[in-house]
Amino acid sequence: MAVIVLFDGVCNLCSGVVRWVLPRNPAGNVRFAALQSPAGQRLAAHHGIDAHRLDSIVVIVDQQAYQGSDAALALSRHLCWPWCWAHALRIVPRGWRDALYAWVAHHRYRWFGVSPHCLLHVPGYQERFVGEDTAEHCK
Repeated sequence: MAVIVLFDGVCNLCSGVVRWVLPRNPAGNVRFAALQSPAGQRLAAHHGIDAHRLDSIVVIVDQQAYQGSDAALALSRHLCWPWCWAHALRIVPRGWRDALYAWVAHHRYRWFGVSPHCLLHVPGYQERFVGEDTAEHCK
């Protein structure tokens, strides 16, 4: 099953989540692309998502795109135990989940900061990043 995560490549929280997910997806079926990268922009456009709207990760599972809390829950299904159990949080009403997600997303730059460079790969996990992107595309 193909899973692609599109994320804000300069957001320290988003990049931290990517670094956290990599070792917790031992199957290696989750791949990543910064929304600012050419590959991320192409994938976002293909799914009708504005790649310049960086307030949510996008998780694409078998050609279905999820955003907000639905994206986080869709991603959790592909993590190792015990993290895969987070998917059970889907019982929380979407409005509540999305309100919390939006609140954190709104404050993430202030709380976690912004990197001057876009995360395009993590050493040891280069094959898990989509495309032949370079840092100048993420400015």
